[in-house]
Amino acid sequence: MGRVEQLTLADPAVRALQRAVGALPLSGARDLLRGEPLGHPLHPALVQVPVGCFLSAGVLDVVPGGQPAATTLTAVGLAGAAPAALAGWVDWADLPPQQARVGLAHAVTNVAMIACYVTSLGARLRGHAVKGRMWSFAGLTALAVSGALGGHVAYRRTVTAQAAPPAGPQAVPPAGPQAVPPATPHAPR
Repeated sequence: MGRVEQLTLADPAVRALQRAVGALPLSGARDLLRGEPLGHPLHPALVQVPVGCFLSAGVLDVVPGGQPAATTLTAVGLAGAAPAALAGWVDWADLPPQQARVGLAHAVTNVAMIACYVTSLGARLRGHAVKGRMWSFAGLTALAVSGALGGHVAYRRTVTAQAAPPAGPQAVPPAGPQAVPPATPHAPR
């Protein structure tokens, strides 16, 4: 990941894309897509739909008779990818250069993953089950790479929503053992 962070070759594209995403007329939706009302980023929550669908489709692809459900899950995963991508781009637009470089690699890998799943769904719908499964497994590979890149940005580099500060002096309890009240026994009911 360190090499991707230091790769300045993509910086002109990063800057142009960040300006373009920042200029999108999203008004109040931008804060929602960042997860600010929730106090945490929305993108990691939204990716659960496509990730869960694609992983489940992969499992069903190896279960006899599971291919029709795998086709449905592939379609649902593709539908869920759009809102997850939009929230991700909004988060990404505010990242500093090193994080933005890894984030761009994450996005490019996601494009490859989505291309695999679109091709998989098309093959499945035309009755080419084996080809559909092969493209699905290629998509899972891209998903794993994308997850590693996105996880690096989100967790190692701590991309977060800007939650509102706590209200009042008692909103943040003191740290340490003294902050935990002693247990009191309860009478059985």
